[in-house]
Amino acid sequence: MLGRFIAARARLIVALGIAVALFAGVIGAGTINALSLNRFEAPGSESMRVRDTLAREYRTGSPNLALLVTARQGGVDSPAVAEAGESLTRELATYSGVGAAWSYWSRGEQETLRSRDGRQALILAWAPGDANQVRRDLLPTLTPAFTRTSDAVTVRVGGSDEVFRQTMTQARQDFLRAELLVLPLVLLLLWWVYRRISPALVTVGIGLFAVLGSLAILRGVVAFTDVSTFAANIALVMGIGLGVDYGLFVVFRFREELRGGHAVPDAVARTVRGAGRTVLFSGGTVAASLSVLLVFPFPFLRSFAYAGVAVVLAAVVGATVLLPAALKLLGHRVERRGPVPEVTDGFWYSAAHRVMRRPFAFGGAALAILLLLGAPFLGVRFGLPDDRVLPTSAPARQLYDQVRAGFPVEEADAIQLVTSEASPESVAPYAAALSRLPGVARVDSSAGSYQGGARSADRVDGVDRTDQVDDLDRLGQRLVVLPTSARLAEDATGLVREVRAVPAPFTVEAGGSPAELTDYRDGVTSKLPLVGALIVAVTFVLLFLMTGSLIAPLKATLLNVLSLSVMFGALVLVFQQGHFSGLLGFTPTGSIEPSVPILMFCIAYGLSMDYEVFLLARIKEEYDRTGDALASVPLGIARSAPLVTAAAAILAVSFATYATGQVVFLKQLGIGMALAILVDATLIRGVLLPVLMRLAGAANWWAPRPLRRLHRLIGLTD
Repeated sequence: MLGRFIAARARLIVALGIAVALFAGVIGAGTINALSLNRFEAPGSESMRVRDTLAREYRTGSPNLALLVTARQGGVDSPAVAEAGESLTRELATYSGVGAAWSYWSRGEQETLRSRDGRQALILAWAPGDANQVRRDLLPTLTPAFTRTSDAVTVRVGGSDEVFRQTMTQARQDFLRAELLVLPLVLLLLWWVYRRISPALVTVGIGLFAVLGSLAILRGVVAFTDVSTFAANIALVMGIGLGVDYGLFVVFRFREELRGGHAVPDAVARTVRGAGRTVLFSGGTVAASLSVLLVFPFPFLRSFAYAGVAVVLAAVVGATVLLPAALKLLGHRVERRGPVPEVTDGFWYSAAHRVMRRPFAFGGAALAILLLLGAPFLGVRFGLPDDRVLPTSAPARQLYDQVRAGFPVEEADAIQLVTSEASPESVAPYAAALSRLPGVARVDSSAGSYQGGARSADRVDGVDRTDQVDDLDRLGQRLVVLPTSARLAEDATGLVREVRAVPAPFTVEAGGSPAELTDYRDGVTSKLPLVGALIVAVTFVLLFLMTGSLIAPLKATLLNVLSLSVMFGALVLVFQQGHFSGLLGFTPTGSIEPSVPILMFCIAYGLSMDYEVFLLARIKEEYDRTGDALASVPLGIARSAPLVTAAAAILAVSFATYATGQVVFLKQLGIGMALAILVDATLIRGVLLPVLMRLAGAANWWAPRPLRRLHRLIGLTD
């Protein structure tokens, strides 16, 4: 038996655990630099085909770099400023790693590249390569080189890749600062819960082991596939959280076994057999919830699956092997000082009894509160991320605040159209039709520039391509649709769809930044039903294997959905609609980028099922011991609710510290997860769980006879 093996070799296991942690720390130290930077892009999509075509056949692409040039005196048309602008354009175009560059001065003084007041102009550039090449290799040298002030102009660097480079840098700083806050807070809360410092230190140690172990595992994963840098952040968040969760459960059970009069070795063995099994089930549900992210074809989201499974694996090993060994060495020093009240005299026992006596009153009130808090989610609007994920103090954010305020069009966010079967004559009516779309400022093509359906200028330099492409019998064409800033802010996705819907006399595909983000968003949202179904199915099977019941998994699914609705309602209320944005220090954009809510859904669903497993395990133990379907509920809750409450409070505090970050994604993660955990541990597990179990009675543990036989064969029982 594992428990007795651990008790007999506790010193050796602790020594090996420390050695493994140190080794994992050395291996994991190189993980951060080995992780990849990702863009919001959908492999194989129409917009990605356009990106490849532009790079291969036109030696250009959507501008991912920008220089904002501000005249120190006069305007951008003054001789000194024009000379400086032309010089900067040439310098940027020849900078190593930059594929092409153009500007207000090199494009015949196009008005879309000049601010309304004439004091600012843009230089745009395309840097080929993936996110790692641009953000890690190019921008760290390019940005400081071109951030300058001369007698004539001041220059600031922006562009989509610079925005997300600064986002990653800020997010890393925010995570590290949050971790520095989390560790002492968690240690303090654990001391308050345990009333002993030694078990508090050991529990924090398990959390650190989970973090180091998961980073070391990710280092191995990186050898086979791309893993996003955000995976390391998830490892930090969840490592401490799950390590503490599982550590609390094991320590509470060990104390209970000691109070039952068992010797320390026996208490360790019984703890591993009882609590260890529950931790395995809990870890399985969390890992299963996060592993469904593998259905997405996007490295960014798949990375969270790798990180989640790695964290669970490390946390489970720490809690079921290392922690029991440490408890064997600590022995009775783990026990709480002072008398321990009887279970039936505690708050949770009496609260559960009170709720079960009036199930409709308490259940109805809790349900009404949950539905009210979750109602804002009915108005959710998924949108595209931009520089406003950064704080107003970030240089890239400041640049784009000026662009939004001063420029009628954001040319870097143009929609790029390519076709391989067109002539200038056939392009003209198509370009005119595109220019009549609401929110289109201008369409540039080889047939000329069009505004409002009418030709406004001759052919634009850099847009047409008159040389033959790979097929010498065809002539390639490229069109650029310039949207207004207002339409981009209001409905960029809708504009992309309208552009793609305009009939064309030839084959045409749409790309550019708005189209890439639209294809990514569509790829994410199209998988949502599958993700939800997989999570429910996998956790349903795991709970059936644990309980042998069909009702328990159904009830758990219902409660989890109610719990998560509150989290999503808060996301819409706060981050989409902008309530409390001043207090929290961010700029609402009227929509939510879908990746973060999906990640939060998977994490929160797993953690909610985590607490469900803790509670059900103890209730099922009491039911198996007494055979009383109703009396076992308050007894099981009374034995596990203090643990669940303590774990939820500590985990909520851990997540809440990320709300102090400067990046909007982290604020969403921190606030949403903290709220979901607190609601789950109170209204869900403290009220609705006993209500539903009271109403179901003996049916809580019901399953059809064939499934009962199946459970006896494959169920995970003692």
